[in-house]
Amino acid sequence: MQIHIPTPLRAYAGKQSVVQVSGSTVAQALKALTEQYPELRQHLYSDQGKLRSFVNIYLNDEDIRYLDQKENAPVKDSDSLSIIPSIAGGSPVAEAPAAALTPEEMGRYSRHLILPEVGEAGQLKLKAARVLCVGAGGLGAPLTMYLAAAGVGTLGIVDFDVVEASNLHRQVIHGTMDVGRAKLDSAEDSLRAINPNVKIVKFPTRLSSENALEIFKDFDVVADGTDNFPTRYLVNDACVLSGIPNVYASIFRFEGQASVFATEAGPCYRCLYPEPPPPGLVPSCAEGGVLGILPGLLGMIQATEVIKLILGQGEPLVGRLLLVDTLAMRFRELKLRKNPDCPACGTHPTVTKLIDYDQFCGLPPKSAEPAAVVNGIPQMQPTELKRRLDAGDNLYVLDVREPYEFAIAQIGGHLLPLNDLPQRVKELDPNREIVVHCKAGGRSQRAAEFLAQNGFKHIYNLAGGITAWSEKVDPSVPKY
Repeated sequence: MQIHIPTPLRAYAGKQSVVQVSGSTVAQALKALTEQYPELRQHLYSDQGKLRSFVNIYLNDEDIRYLDQKENAPVKDSDSLSIIPSIAGGSPVAEAPAAALTPEEMGRYSRHLILPEVGEAGQLKLKAARVLCVGAGGLGAPLTMYLAAAGVGTLGIVDFDVVEASNLHRQVIHGTMDVGRAKLDSAEDSLRAINPNVKIVKFPTRLSSENALEIFKDFDVVADGTDNFPTRYLVNDACVLSGIPNVYASIFRFEGQASVFATEAGPCYRCLYPEPPPPGLVPSCAEGGVLGILPGLLGMIQATEVIKLILGQGEPLVGRLLLVDTLAMRFRELKLRKNPDCPACGTHPTVTKLIDYDQFCGLPPKSAEPAAVVNGIPQMQPTELKRRLDAGDNLYVLDVREPYEFAIAQIGGHLLPLNDLPQRVKELDPNREIVVHCKAGGRSQRAAEFLAQNGFKHIYNLAGGITAWSEKVDPSVPKY
């Protein structure tokens, strides 16, 4: 039978997207998979040998959690298993106002007005609708642009970031001249150029447990364009508590997911992923990369789902997870079920208020000063590494990025990609002082912890990675 391997896990499965295994049950098939690729086991199973809660297994299009025999469900050679790790109908949500469309609006939306499913009544619903977009980045760019063009009356945007050059290949709402500007200001200019009739409400802040419910209360639909797990769980819980649909999408490299959560009849994000993955286990787009077109595709899917919810037309992605693979240009759909034991939307919810989502996702508390030690690994600042190298200290700089990253930028380290480290660890001297680095510090922290567990005594992680080196030591080193 076939097992479909998602992009984040292919590095541990010989870079295969589909693996053929033998077995008479789901459990036996997964056992065969992890025997063939032992590094996959830690990503699929806990230390106690149980499937991790942030990894879902589908037999054909059914979540095995809802099968009578679960992992012991029988399988045939013609069946397929899909591993779905965490990577981020409805009713009308707005009533049409009494006021008619202006002549200018009649001309602007004329192609909508001749659609029977929209018409003037539907266009008035769009005009009355209030949609909140969390993020003005890769997903938020096409999402907000198409919602503005469609005539959604009020667009709220939450974002606190500034435009960087590395954003421009995918965040098409911003231009080269916007580098250094607040994304909210750049986005507002672009949206007003598309449709001056749309009201733009800007929230120049980080979404938090303290402000989410207050921000959400004035909107009919929330579209989640976040790129981290704490905010994703925060958006989900705030939507559930507020009774507001959550139009979700996430992206990684060449693949994406989309669904509609937190409707009355459908599941929420926690039904799909009850718990987040451990910090650093799932790489971000900043470390793993993303095809620039992918967020455009997923953001437009989000915009489509938002408009369907507003109009009360069609079949929204409630109870369905859409999987998008752009390399194969293949769309797959999996069924989602509302979990009666879900802590957020179940029959006896325990999430009755917003919590500390950084803590929930296992992130260390934020502090003004960078941590000197993380999980037992000393953190070396780029300026300290520069000082010691200039002093002639006998340091071994270990670069655990991928070869294509090394070709873009490097600081003279020895390349040994993270995925190759377990097989090549004997190439390193356990008595040498080793400073491990990657792009931003996440992969190198995992590598340093692995080395420490294998008897290396003098290990440091370069805080902030080569990006921090470029910012604090040598700006000539390219940032990517």
